Order: sequence, then C-alpha cells, then structure tokens
Amino acid sequence: APSSPSSPIANEPKYEKRWLDTLSVPLSMARISRYKTGTDKLRSNAFEVLALDGISTGILQFYTAQESADWLRAMSTNISDLTLQNMKMANKCCSPSDQVIHMGWVNERFEGDDSSQLYRFKFLALKGSSFYIFSTPPVSTLDWVRAEKIYNLCEVLFKIHKLWLADDYWLQANLYLGIHQDFDLEDQRPYCFSVMVGHGKSHYFSVELGSELAVWEKSFQRAIFLEVQRTGSKTYMCSWQGDTLCFTVDFALGFTCFDSKTKNVLWRFKFSQLKGSSDDGKTRVKLLFQNLDNKQIETKELEFQDLTAVLHCIHSFIAAKVASVDPVFIDSQSIARKYMYSN
Repeated sequence: APSSPSSPIANEPKYEKRWLDTLSVPLSMARISRYKTGTDKLRSNAFEVLALDGISTGILQFYTAQESADWLRAMSTNISDLTLQNMKMANKCCSPSDQVIHMGWVNERFEGDDSSQLYRFKFLALKGSSFYIFSTPPVSTLDWVRAEKIYNLCEVLFKIHKLWLADDYWLQANLYLGIHQDFDLEDQRPYCFSVMVGHGKSHYFSVELGSELAVWEKSFQRAIFLEVQRTGSKTYMCSWQGDTLCFTVDFALGFTCFDSKTKNVLWRFKFSQLKGSSDDGKTRVKLLFQNLDNKQIETKELEFQDLTAVLHCIHSFIAAKVASVDPVFIDSQSIARKYMYSN
C-alpha cells in the first residue's frame, strides 16, 4: 500500500508491506475437520476450520502431509488454549463441586436410513456430576440446561477403540497410498472412543488427533473420580426371589445390601472381596465375594431395572478406589497416553 511522501522533495510514493485479510475466522470454540462432510473419508493433506458462528475457511490444501500435520497441530493447540480460557471463565460462575473439567468438539457416528455411517459435530462437556452432549457449545449459564443428553458420570463407561500407532502425517501418507494396516477399526477414523450409558446404549465419537484422545481419556477418569468422591455412595433398588432390596455402593464401605422395608443389613463386603461377576445382559447379575473368615466364595444374585448403570457405577467406584490408593495405576492403564508417549 502506498504511503504519503515523507517530504515535498520525494515525489514518488514509497511502498510498505501490510497484512491484508481476505477472511478472518475466530478460533475460539472453532472446530477442525479432515474428513469429507458426514463421511469417514479422509482428505489428502487438507482440512477445514469452522468458526462457532459457522464461518468456514474452506478446504485448506497443503503440498505435503508433513506440512498439513504441522498446521493441524498448530490450529488444534490454539483452539485448545482458547477453550481452556473459556473453561476458566465459566468456572468462576460455578461452585467448587460443579466445575467444568473438560469440553470440546467431537464427531458422533449415527446410522443412516440406508445403514450407512453418518457423522455429525457434537460438543461434549464434563461438568460437576454430569456428562453433557450439545449440538452447539454452551456460551452462557442458561445453555447448560439445553443439552441434548445429560448423563451421571458415575453411570458411564469410557472406552477407547483401536488406535493407529502412527504419527498423523504418516497416517495420511499411508491412507493416500492405500497401505493396509492390521487393526480392528470399525471405520477409517483412527482416534475413536465410545461412552456407554444406561440400558446398554452407547455413543460413538471420533476426534482429529491422538493428543485429543489422550486428553478425553484422562479427563473422563478425573471427572468420574471426583464425582465418586463427592457422591460417596449410590443406592439402587433391586429384587431377589420376590423381595425388594436396596443395593449400595459406598466409597468407604464397599457393597451393602439391605431390606428396603426393615432396613436390616443382609450382607456387606469390601471392594477387595469382590472376586468376579457375571450377568445375563438384561437385568440379573451374580456377584462373587470371598468370605474373609473361611475364604469361601459366596454368590449373591440380584435383579436391577437398569443393570448397565449399576455395573458402570460399580466399575467407577472400584476404579476411583484403586486411584486413591495408587494414583500411578490409572496412568499406567491409559491406552491413549501410552500411544502419545511412544511417539
């Protein structure tokens, strides 16, 4: 752009280099996609950035897979930093027991009418006692009650699916060359996890980077651990042989079963006494406990209306108990973190 002459003697204008934006896309709450819209087809050396208000960069094409991966990581890091700032601001308005642990964009898989796999952007959040699924990010305190789905953290189970043990640029290069990898993937998306909820239902999600998967895994572990400690215990109504019973999972005491009418305790076992379990996948579960006095195994059978939620709750309490005794154990079991450290 020409500048004004510095003096009357200089008749010809001098030129300065200035940035000229053709498009400006805010990265706060933005999302990134390397896939063709709604599919699991990966773009070669390209991705798209979409702002919160829907403005898109269009498809950004790069000359090499390495260059694409570098820009992808840079963009992702910037968005993550801005998301962290938003979380800190939101937490100023929340009580200590209702803090946001983590939030961010993912893709959720749905089955189409023709049995094809469709993907839609969803915004997930771990806050206080709940796991939230939104279609758009919550930007005010009122938005938190408008979530599509809300689940209690004690009753969900986080599961990572098979990983591609490769850097992102190597992954793109291999997909571009059509090299087959011997991994049990449900589709072509390499960084996937599912969150299993009550009544045997589950949500299947994918993220763009292995680092994002590692953060989600650790965040779920932390959020569930904190919720178990806050709650202390969970009690469920159950039945056996016509009797209505109450089954309690307690962080300090372990498992207790008592009569719902008389409140008389029928049996009680510590977490360490649980030696196994089996269920029919519907309503009935068998819990195998070791009697500390005679070392014999005792079988307790119970029926629950939502068996899945109860089993997830038991898993959450046991995992939290182990983590409280050995904090290193959780990290040692992390699939995604092992992947990140290996790279």
